[in-house]
Amino acid sequence: MADKKSDYGAKAIKVLEGLEGVRMRPAMYIGSTSKEGLHHLVWEVVDNAVDEAMAGYCDKIFVTLNEDGSITIEDNGRGIPVDKHPQFKIPACEVALTKLHAGGKFDSKSYAISGGLHGVGVSCVNALSEKLILEIKRGGKIYKQEYSRGKPLTKLKEVGKTKESGTKITFYPDPEIFSTLVFDYKVLETRFRETTFLNAGLRIFLEDKRKDKPNKKEEFFAAGGLVDFVKWLNKSREPLHKPFYFKREVEGVMIEIAFQYTSAYQENIFGFVNTINTVEGGTHVTGFRTALTRAVNDYAKKKGTLKSGTLLGDDVREGVTAVISIKLANPQFEGQTKTKLGNSEIKGYVDSACSIALSEYLEENPAAAKKIVAKAMDSAKARLAAKKAKDLVRRKNAFGVGGLPGKLADCSSKKSENTELYIVEGNSAGGSAKTARNRETQAILPLRGKILNVEKVNPAKALSSEEIANLITAIGTGVGDEFNIDKLRYNKIIIMTDADVDGGHIKTLLLTFFYRFMPELVEKGYVYGAMPPLFRVRKKTDHYVYSEEELKELTKGVANPNVTRFKGLGEMSASQLWETTMNPKTRKLKKIHVEDAVEADQVFTMLMGSDVAGRKEFIAENAREANLDV
Repeated sequence: MADKKSDYGAKAIKVLEGLEGVRMRPAMYIGSTSKEGLHHLVWEVVDNAVDEAMAGYCDKIFVTLNEDGSITIEDNGRGIPVDKHPQFKIPACEVALTKLHAGGKFDSKSYAISGGLHGVGVSCVNALSEKLILEIKRGGKIYKQEYSRGKPLTKLKEVGKTKESGTKITFYPDPEIFSTLVFDYKVLETRFRETTFLNAGLRIFLEDKRKDKPNKKEEFFAAGGLVDFVKWLNKSREPLHKPFYFKREVEGVMIEIAFQYTSAYQENIFGFVNTINTVEGGTHVTGFRTALTRAVNDYAKKKGTLKSGTLLGDDVREGVTAVISIKLANPQFEGQTKTKLGNSEIKGYVDSACSIALSEYLEENPAAAKKIVAKAMDSAKARLAAKKAKDLVRRKNAFGVGGLPGKLADCSSKKSENTELYIVEGNSAGGSAKTARNRETQAILPLRGKILNVEKVNPAKALSSEEIANLITAIGTGVGDEFNIDKLRYNKIIIMTDADVDGGHIKTLLLTFFYRFMPELVEKGYVYGAMPPLFRVRKKTDHYVYSEEELKELTKGVANPNVTRFKGLGEMSASQLWETTMNPKTRKLKKIHVEDAVEADQVFTMLMGSDVAGRKEFIAENAREANLDV
C-alpha cells in the first residue's frame, strides 16, 4: 500500500492559470451547462451594456441570433478601453476578457451602479466560447480581436475609423461545455422586455436570422418604466385602481416601486436589483412586504374599518402586483447567478421609504384605499372560514395517523433526503403505484379527480378543499406566511399523471398550485414531473417508448410492429410501472424550474385565468411549440 502522506506535496497543489478554472467548473460561475447556463452567457454580456445605460452612456442595444449559431450583442456605449493596462502591459479590453475579477465594476468612479458586479462575466463568456470576436468603437477608431476558449488568437488591431462608439461581442458557445447550443428566442424576448421596463428610455433590438427559425425582429422600449411594467403584468387581470409609482433615494440606494391591486387572488411581487431579476427575492422584497402590511393595517384602523385584530400579510397581499427595483453600488447576491439579495440594511431602507410613500398614497387616494382595504378584509374573512372548513375536514377523519392524510401511503424512511412523494392521478393508478413502489423511500398520495384551479378561486376556498389540504399536509411545509422549507418531508415531489390530455390538465393544475402557494419548492428544484411511456414495442424484449418520434425511429422498416399504446397509468401492471416510471435507475424525470418569474406568472395567468380571448391568442401563438396528445 502506498504511503498516502508522501503523495501530498507541493506538486499535488494544482494551479489553474487564467480561465482554466472556469472551464473545469463552469457551473460554479454560470449556474449550469444546460439551457440556463447557455443563456446566462448572454445575460453577462447584455448586463455590461445595461450598466453603460445606467451610467448614462448608452441608449441602444442590438442582439442578433446569427445564421451560424453564434450571437452578437452590440451597444452604443463608450466602448471598452483599449489603452495598455498599467499592471499587465496588454490592452485593457484583453484584461477584461482574460482575467477573472477584472473590470470597471470594481472602480466606483467608472460604474456607481452595476448588475455585473462579480467581474467574472465577460471573461467567463470568453472562457466558455469556442470562438469570440471583440469589436470596439472608441476614440474615432475601430478595433478588433479574436479569442478561442479564453485565449487570444490575435492581437488587438485597428481595422477602421468611425464617428460612433460602443462594444460589439460575437460568441460561439463551446460544444465541449454545453449540452445545448440553441438560443431560445422566447427566453431572450422575455428578459429584454423586462430590462427595458426597468430602464425607461433604453431600446433593445432583437433579431433572429437563423435559417431553421422563422425570421423575427422586435424592438423593446418602455417610456413609462415600471408603471408600464405593472400594466403589462396585469393585462389579463381586472385592476382595482391606477398603478401607483414612487421613487426615493435612501443612503445612496435608489428605490423604485410600482404596484396595483387587481380582482385576482394571487400575490405577484417581483424584485430586481440593478436590473437583475432576483427570483428568490431577498431583503428588498421583505422590506416592501413588511411596509405594505403595516400601512394597510394602520390605515384600516385609523378609518375605523378594522375595529379589532390585525390583517395578516397574506390578507393584505392578495391580488397585488408589484415591481420593486433598487439600484445600489455594492449588492451582495447569494451566488453568481444573483437570484437573492442579501444586504441586511436594504430591508430597513425599503421598509422606511415604502411606509412613508404608501401611507401618503392611501390618504391621498381614498377611493383606491377603500378598495384595497375591502379586498384585504374579504381575504381575512375567507381565511377564517377556510380554517373552520379545514377543521371540519379533520373532524370527519380525513386524516390518518400522526395528522397525515388517510389516503397517503407513506414511506418508512424518516430521512427526508432519501424520500420521494408521488402525487398520482386516480385511485386505480394509485393502487398500482402503491404495489410498485419502494416502500422505504417512496410515498404515494392518490388524488380524486382534478384539484381546484387555484388561479380562479379565493386562496381560502382553495385551502378548504380536502384534496389540497391533504396535499399541503403530506408535504409538510405549510403555505403563505407559515411556509417553512425546513419542514419539507420529502426530497422530491413527483407529479405522476396519465400521458394524455386529462393527465396534462391535472399536471397543469398541480403546477399552478405549487407556483402560487409553494413557489420556493419550484425555485429550489424539489418538484418533478414523471415521464411514463406512451408505447410498448415488442421485439425480442419489450421496449418502452416516450415519444412519437422515438416510436418512428424504433419501428422504421418493421412490417406490422407489435405496438401497445398506454392511455393511462392504470393500464400498466405494477412491475411495468416500476420499471418505466418509478425505478430511480431506469425512470425519466423532468425537473420543474422557473426560467423567469415574470414569464411564469404570465403563462399561469393566461392558461388558468379568466381571460378567454387572451388564452386563445396565447395558444394560437404557441401551438407549434406545444406537444399535444389528442
